[in-house]
Amino acid sequence: MQINMDWLNELQNVDINDPSSWSIGFKAIIAFVVSILILAAGYYLIIKDQGLELEQARAEEQTLKATFLDKKALAVNLESYKLQMVEAEETFGVLLKQLPNQTEVPDLLIDITQAGLARGLKFDRFKPEEVMNHDYYAEMPVSITVTGAYHQIAEFVSDIAALPRIIVLIDTFKLTRSDPESGVLRMVAVTKTYHYLEE
Repeated sequence: MQINMDWLNELQNVDINDPSSWSIGFKAIIAFVVSILILAAGYYLIIKDQGLELEQARAEEQTLKATFLDKKALAVNLESYKLQMVEAEETFGVLLKQLPNQTEVPDLLIDITQAGLARGLKFDRFKPEEVMNHDYYAEMPVSITVTGAYHQIAEFVSDIAALPRIIVLIDTFKLTRSDPESGVLRMVAVTKTYHYLEE
């Protein structure tokens, strides 16, 4: 109790303007408190922001590493990709050449009509529509109306699919009975033929 009273008396008698008169214990306490304040201020003013920057830099480092590894994989396989591109272009060129050219389209349209006539179908309508050009090829819709038996129409569609160097897509079609008693069907269809565009 006496020690506490002495300590309180000493605190009351401390001359703030004369630190040389302070006791060693009081100086140690003041030094400790000032050190804690300096450390706390240093942490909040300097280290805390640098810690956030460090975390951001670590996250960015991981992103950059992943990007680097992706690009490294691409660079390692660059020759393989180049070869694949050359092969793809050659394959595309071969497939493109399998399409008829523009001068062969009339012959192909004749082949389509001859396939229908050979199966005994009657053409009520055969009208080429406006050609639509795309990047490498052109698409020509043809409106067709034919009448015949079911098996004749089915064989006609099969014959069209088997024509060499021609791609015919039957885009829309509708089958109806033209005569309920005879079993004759009417097929109204829009077919699309394709040919490549020459440079």
